Amino acid sequence: MSGGQRQRVALGRAIVREPKVFLLDEPLSNLDAKLRASTRTELTKLHKRLGTTFVYVTHDQVEAMTMASRIVVMKDGVIQQVDSPQNLYDLPVNQFVAGFIGTPQMNFINGSLKKKGEDIYFNFGTHELKLPAEKSNKPEVQAYIGKEVVAGLRTESIHDEPMYLSQMSDWVIETYIEVTELMGAEIFLFLVNDEQNLVARVSSRSKSKAGDTIKVALDISRIHLFDKDTEVCFCH
Repeated sequence: MSGGQRQRVALGRAIVREPKVFLLDEPLSNLDAKLRASTRTELTKLHKRLGTTFVYVTHDQVEAMTMASRIVVMKDGVIQQVDSPQNLYDLPVNQFVAGFIGTPQMNFINGSLKKKGEDIYFNFGTHELKLPAEKSNKPEVQAYIGKEVVAGLRTESIHDEPMYLSQMSDWVIETYIEVTELMGAEIFLFLVNDEQNLVARVSSRSKSKAGDTIKVALDISRIHLFDKDTEVCFCH
């Protein structure tokens, strides 16, 4: 039997016993990509039909995000965060969770927070990017003024479209495109600004290509800020 057939037989044996809990330890790891995707869908439908608890162990974040109602993220045997898939993506508690969830992973930028007048800026390299009031007014952010921090920005929060460059003119930087990856409906741009590497997820309609020097807008309203030493997130 093929790997997929053996997996189905093993699952069938478990189902007929009518257990209260299913424990699945990376059941799709030996399947090819196409079969893995279809089996993932079948398992999701089976879970809904049986109404039974599934404890599912995986290193594949796609499986975790698409199948789970609650996810436990662990590192070195220690629980980092227990939450819904969407909250793990939007509200990670630390850099490990932020970097683990999402493909390509979140961009991390080393910098510092500085205050000018009533405004707080995130500085990195030669850039000063003003934080929105809803972030700079937070006591947690003000406590880090004058300190080094790590900023996190999802790939979809970096834009090359003229509309965003105009609307976010205060958050525009110049970058060099090292590599592009066409994914069909979207393109991944692998960018360099000074010594900072960034990845942007842009529309497949984008005209940006490898070797170009382009301007991109960083949506600082979507920034996450992490303590440089503890890696704990203190601002979403």
